[in-house]
Formats: sequence, structure tokens, C-alpha cells
Amino acid sequence: MTTPSVQPDSPDTVLERIVYQVEKVIVGKRNVIEKLLVALLCGGHVLLEDVPGVGKTMLVRALARTIDSRFKRIQCTPDLLPSDLTGVSVYNQRTAEFEYRPGPLLANIILADELNRTSPRTQAAMLEAMEEKRVTVDGTTYPLPEPFFILATQNPVDFEGTFPLPEAQLDRFLLKLHLGYPDARDEVEMLNRMEDAFPLSRIRTVILQEEFTALQKEVRTVHVDETIKQYIVGLTTATRQHPDVTLGASPRASIALMRASQAQAFLQGRRYVIPDDVKELSVPVLAHRLMLSSSALFGGLTAEAVIDAVVSAAPVPVRRHAAG
Repeated sequence: MTTPSVQPDSPDTVLERIVYQVEKVIVGKRNVIEKLLVALLCGGHVLLEDVPGVGKTMLVRALARTIDSRFKRIQCTPDLLPSDLTGVSVYNQRTAEFEYRPGPLLANIILADELNRTSPRTQAAMLEAMEEKRVTVDGTTYPLPEPFFILATQNPVDFEGTFPLPEAQLDRFLLKLHLGYPDARDEVEMLNRMEDAFPLSRIRTVILQEEFTALQKEVRTVHVDETIKQYIVGLTTATRQHPDVTLGASPRASIALMRASQAQAFLQGRRYVIPDDVKELSVPVLAHRLMLSSSALFGGLTAEAVIDAVVSAAPVPVRRHAAG
């Protein structure tokens, strides 16, 4: 008698299970959870601008637990040094050699809380890690583990004693998201879940690190039609030509929008990108990369409104089939 073979779960089923696990602790924020997963799938990083106490730390810890990854939290302060992030070389008297002690940036999933409170020098050290996937300590370069994901937060209310992130660093973040307060019904459900147990204890590992890294590579194989690429470039070009924008989306933004759209399609179980994927991600990918003119800001215009207008005005690509 032969034992029937067990078919492995499809990637979109695995990703749905990850979302389900995170939803055990973050109630009513499925859209944000999916966007975080999109960024993680295509190797990007996220800037989360929100007020304290809405569950940012819980969100990232839950995500790290579902993919069996090391989590580190960095509380950014003005006196935080680059070596506090990257690690230091310590002299070992027993071996008469310097040994490298890794910093928190050598983890897989990192929460950099209130990034705009730390100095530009420390921000630059994180910038190298985000872009190059490596850190340099005393002239020696150390590769970062895979997967590697940074969720940086900043408080939109309290700006005293902060160092605003420069445009070059904002451009390194794949997405900018807002978690926001839960509605009354979801907040009551949150209280119910917190009443008898710590929610993180309910989170189960869905996939191993190595398996998730394989999914990241598979995302790159999602097909992007030539018309979709032209659509993406048309959107970013329109931001550069917009009369209320002094700094439009860069070519890096075009690449980011394409990569994120691939991950969005993969998350939905497709192996090809459609215009709706691009539309869905246009605001979180592009808005934080724009710099508006003074008159536009004075008039109350937002970068999100500019992107919405650009997307609404852009012709949607339609795939044409050859006759015959």
C-alpha cells in the first residue's frame, strides 16, 4: 500500500497564513499587514509615520515570529552612535585578537523606533545597511542576514529635538505607511484578546527563513508586461512635470513601484502584474518621495493628493491581442 504524497502549500496560501497569524495581534489592519509583507517580499524597507501606542512594535514582532526570524528593536535617541547599530570590535585578552560583537542591525527584522530622533551620522549608518545590505566596522565589511527588513517609525506630532530625514534617505524606503487608530469595534476585540493572555504567545511560525528567502527570489520572476512598465514610467514622469512639485519621483521610485507591484501580484497568487497592482501601491511607494512647492503646501495640498491626481489622469494600459 502506497502512502499518498502530500502536496506543498502554494506560495499565496503560505502568505495568507502569515497574514492570518499577524492578525491575531493586530486587529482590523489587514491592508497594512499585506503592505508590510509586500515590502518584505521584494527586499524593501518601510517608514511608518504614526502616533505612539498603536501597535508598531507588536506588529513587527509578530511578523518576525511567523517567518522564524531574529527581531531587534532600536530606540533611536540623539546620543545613539553608529557603533550602537553596527557593532564593535572588542579586544580579547585570552586570544590576543580583536573580536567582532554584532550590533542589532545584524538581525533579520528590525524596528527602528523614532528614527528622526537620532543624529544624521547614525541615520547614515542605517542608510548603508538598507541600501548595501552590509555594515562596515573598523574597515571590515560584514554581510547582513537574509531576509533583512527595517521598519522605521517617526512621530508626526512631536518635532522638538528631531533630525528630519533627508530626501536621499526617504527615497531608500520602499513604502511609507500609516497604521492609525483602530475603530471602536476592533479596539473592543483587541481588549478581548488581551484579557486572558499575551497575544504574541498565540503566534505560530508559518515558514522558515530559508523558505522565505526562496519566495523573495520567486517574486523577481513575476512577469511585468512592457505596457505596465510604460505605465509606471508615465506615472513617475508625470510627478516630475507636475506644477506643484519641486522634486518628483526618481528612477529609483520607478524600480521600487515595479518591484512592489510584482510582490503585490505574487501575494494575490498571480504570476503577472496588472494595472490595479500599480494603482494600489502608487501612493505608499511614491508620495513620500515628492517635495511640494511652498505655495502648494500653503494651500493645503498633500503629496498623496498629487499622486491620486496623477494616477486618475494617466491612461490605463490595455493588453491588445493580435487578430487572426
